[in-house]
Amino acid sequence: MTDRLQNSANQVIGGAKQTIGEAIGNPTLAGEGAAQKTQGEIAQKAADAKIHAEGVGHSIQGNIQSAVGSAIGNPTLQAKGAANQALGNVERNV
Repeated sequence: MTDRLQNSANQVIGGAKQTIGEAIGNPTLAGEGAAQKTQGEIAQKAADAKIHAEGVGHSIQGNIQSAVGSAIGNPTLQAKGAANQALGNVERNV
């Protein structure tokens, strides 16, 4: 299971435990659920930040490849640069 999927599962399961614990008057279950939900949220934000940072790196790499490819007349390198720029744009918008 991917980290992002696991994080989402922890948020949902934790929220359900919290709701059930509150509904049945079980503060231990409610607290465990709240903690699990919060851990999932924090881990998800960390995973999103990591992907965003990778996107910035791919964009920079793509810009450099495109510029060098253009300067030396290498269309293959220009195409790689464009691909990395596109990948970076996708990753930054996660």
